[in-house]
Amino acid sequence: MTDLADLSAAANAVTPPPTPDFTAIKARQQATWASGDFAIVGTTLQIVGELLAEAADVRADERVLDVAAGNGNATLAAARRFARVTSTDYVPALLDKGRGRAWAEGLEVEFRVADVEALPFDDGEFDCVLSTFGSMFAPDHRRTAAEMLRVTRPGGRIGVASWTPDGFIGRMFKVVGGYVPPPAGVAGPPLWGTESHLREIFGDVEIRCTRRDFNFRYRSAAHMMQVFRDYYGPVLKAFAALDAGGQAGLKCDLEALAREADISGGASLVAPAGYLEAIIVKP
Repeated sequence: MTDLADLSAAANAVTPPPTPDFTAIKARQQATWASGDFAIVGTTLQIVGELLAEAADVRADERVLDVAAGNGNATLAAARRFARVTSTDYVPALLDKGRGRAWAEGLEVEFRVADVEALPFDDGEFDCVLSTFGSMFAPDHRRTAAEMLRVTRPGGRIGVASWTPDGFIGRMFKVVGGYVPPPAGVAGPPLWGTESHLREIFGDVEIRCTRRDFNFRYRSAAHMMQVFRDYYGPVLKAFAALDAGGQAGLKCDLEALAREADISGGASLVAPAGYLEAIIVKP
């Protein structure tokens, strides 16, 4: 006969949360980033790539890998410094945008479709690995960090720029998540914007962090959020998942957030968005 204590223990046992299906999550992410036209927003972020390339001390003839490169902001910054650059993303259409930009500027870059969680490169192949607002969106943070470390040579650098949880974009994700909850069990992308999380996923390495602001500049809060709704995959998909009432609520809340962040004085929109610039040195 089953002991009453055993029944009580079984009733009070905590069922561990299910392991996230990273493959399914990643497939949905690919569809999200392939929707709209991220380059419309992405090209405005070019200064972040330039600052990151400087912080990582990218030099001529170094082997540089840009992971989750999007439309290539860090790619172009490194190529302008005469590095030998390989630009990767798991969305081919985004690489096509970067390829067009590199061609227009006469920059030599190799473009390859690749997943940051399973990079098709040898151990220690690169002097420097960069990512501007890209690696943070990979669902498996530890695996992403491990892959970035693996392909970096000993003494090489990893440079990442990631939105902070308390900054404008981090708060925007929270607003969107209130309407369309993120996948259960997956760590939020803005955790990459905290030094403590970087130390947790990268382990015992040298990490130098600098908090910066990027100023989004649009005609108005309504203009910015319309651009994001039309072209920025995560926001576009969120609106598509909602009924008319949900869409109206999300639009109202996002525009209110943009107006709250605005420091322009009313002439236009200037919304500072906090991000963490981190340089990781591989032992």
